[in-house]
Formats: sequence, C-alpha cells, structure tokens
Amino acid sequence: MKRFIFEERNGLYIIDLAKTLQQIRNAVEIVKEVVTNHKSILFVGTKKQAKVVIRELAEASDEFYVCERWLGGMLTNLSTIRQSIKKLERIEKKIATGSDDLTKKEISLLTKAQIKLDKNLSGVRAMRKPPGLLIIVDPSKEHLAVAEANKLGIPVMALVDTNCNPDPIQYVIACNDDALKSVKLIVQTLAQAVIDTKNEMSVAASKGDEEEGEEEESEGEPAFRPYAEEGAGKSEEE
Repeated sequence: MKRFIFEERNGLYIIDLAKTLQQIRNAVEIVKEVVTNHKSILFVGTKKQAKVVIRELAEASDEFYVCERWLGGMLTNLSTIRQSIKKLERIEKKIATGSDDLTKKEISLLTKAQIKLDKNLSGVRAMRKPPGLLIIVDPSKEHLAVAEANKLGIPVMALVDTNCNPDPIQYVIACNDDALKSVKLIVQTLAQAVIDTKNEMSVAASKGDEEEGEEEESEGEPAFRPYAEEGAGKSEEE
C-alpha cells in the first residue's frame, strides 16, 4: 500500500486522497462498462461498518449482494448454492401452504431454517451465473471472495485500507474502510453509476422502439403528394 500513502504521522498512515479521487473516477467508468455489457455486479461487505450500506445500495441499484457471511463456493460452486436457494424456496412454500398440517414444533424448526438461509442467501437468490464484477469492502476480511473471483477470472474492485494487500485486486480504491461515512460515500457513488447507466440504457431502448414504430407506420402509408403538384397544372389548362 506504500504507493497509495501520502505520509506517516505519529504511527498513522495518511492516504493520498488525490489518488483516491482518481481511483473513484476510474471505478465509475469500469462500473458503467460492466452494466453496459449487460453483466451483473456483486457487492460484498460483511463487516459492521459496511453491511447495512451494502444491502441498501445494492437493492437500490438492483444488483446482487452479500452482507452477512460469505459462504465458501458462492462463486466456484454456484450449483450447490442454487440447491440451498431451492431448499429455502421449498421451506417458504411449505410454511405458506401447509401450516394446517404442521405441528407447532415443525413450524418453529422450518421458520428457524428459513431465517438462517434467507439471512445468508437473500442477496443472491436470483443470481443464476457468476457476476461480471465484484465490489468488495475490506478485501482482507473477504479474502475467500477475492480468491474465488481470481480463480474464475472475475475482476475485483475493492475499498482497500492501509493494512490490506492490494496485489490480488484489479481495481483498488484506497480509503479508510473502517469509517462508515467513507464506505457509504464511495459505494453510493458506484451504485449511482449503476443506476444512471441502467436509466440511460432504458431511455435508449425506448427511443429505439419508438423509431421502429415510426418506420413501420411510414412504410404502410401512401406517399404524400402536395396539393399544389396535383392541381396546379390542371387549373392553368382550364
């Protein structure tokens, strides 16, 4: 992390904010490119300072997230994770439809299993294939996520503090990942880039549909001939 540190003062390392600002700008462009290519993003942050922010902003941008616990194989063994999600769906269905046939003890056990599975899997329930980018808060804590992403060749963007190793990270954002305000500001900027890009793509798609509709209408209409062309010669002869 030496290349991202401005100076050391009383045993504390001060991050070079000019570099951080440029890193955030670059990160926004990377995020926009991923969304434009119709790839999903997985936000990861299970530490106390990040979990609420990660969940709120990932849901706001309609992307996947992990904010409670990284389950081993969440990327490298996605089929097993999908089996756990199917189990959660079966439990939910059983509780919703078969409560009359279940004892109180059975309902209690099913509810506990539902809460546990939903807590860990709610953010990736709709994830059918690996994401196009991971955005991670504190890669040293989420080292399993980083390792799995690197194994699959999925790029990793991370908020990296002075006590982290930036080498396994493709897109580093040097910052204080223990400060809630710092984490929220950066993740909010990235999430907003996702939202803006999706809105732009939606507008472009709707414009394209309108233009296609106008072309179809014009093809079905007879060619327009001004009145002057049709009647001008006739009135002069008469």
